[in-house]
Amino acid sequence: MADIKYTKDHEWIRLDKDPQSGPSKGLVGITHYAQEQLGDIVFVELPPVGTVMSKGDEIAVIESVKAASELYSPVSGEVIEVNNKLIEEPGLINLDSTGEGWFLKVKLSVLSELGELLDEPAYQALISDLD
Repeated sequence: MADIKYTKDHEWIRLDKDPQSGPSKGLVGITHYAQEQLGDIVFVELPPVGTVMSKGDEIAVIESVKAASELYSPVSGEVIEVNNKLIEEPGLINLDSTGEGWFLKVKLSVLSELGELLDEPAYQALISDLD
């Protein structure tokens, strides 16, 4: 079962729930709102597998026709996989930002950080205030 949490900076993490240990891994990407604000994404720079990061660290670069932006880690942990499809097809982020357009998979190191993230209703309230 997957559970999605959001940051105020428009990143998401979809948690893989292990019935034995709880959420320990998750996919990370940017929200639909973020990709709309960026416009057509033309380039992505992903971190190497094995990168250890803290919550809030810059972990990827996103370039669009409008601007360059960063992906910030929603949690502390280690990059255990990256979505290499984005190197050849960065437009996948525009087409399916919360599906095929994921950036990386992370093994979480500080599970308590999940409590600091927004759930779906709180994130929707945040972006509705921005429009």
